[in-house]
Amino acid sequence: MTDDPLRDAASEKLPAGYGGLRTLQTEFRRYQEDAFPERPPRFFALELAGETGELANLEKKVWKGREVARAAFDDEAADVCIALLNFANSRGIDLAAVVERKMRIIDEKRLTEPEITGASDCI
Repeated sequence: MTDDPLRDAASEKLPAGYGGLRTLQTEFRRYQEDAFPERPPRFFALELAGETGELANLEKKVWKGREVARAAFDDEAADVCIALLNFANSRGIDLAAVVERKMRIIDEKRLTEPEITGASDCI
């Protein structure tokens, strides 16, 4: 634990580093460049929106009381992750750096604005 008023036990659980994400993103970029034609960022933005919509649609089905196989969630979550990595690469976004920065902002808001109950409220 730290004496910093803007850190607590939960703050100490933030990832120590984001290098693994950077490595993963680099590997995806190399694969994309070798395996597929170059595409503009809007292609990947639209792909990301579509895949996210498919994942949301599965949740809507569950909310309506329908049964959805776990594998369907796994597949759509993977598609969203891949689409995000490809979009970030097409825009030159260093996900490791921006996620690390954003997590610090979320953690600070969590501590300074206690009425906020979830990370999504800080985004």
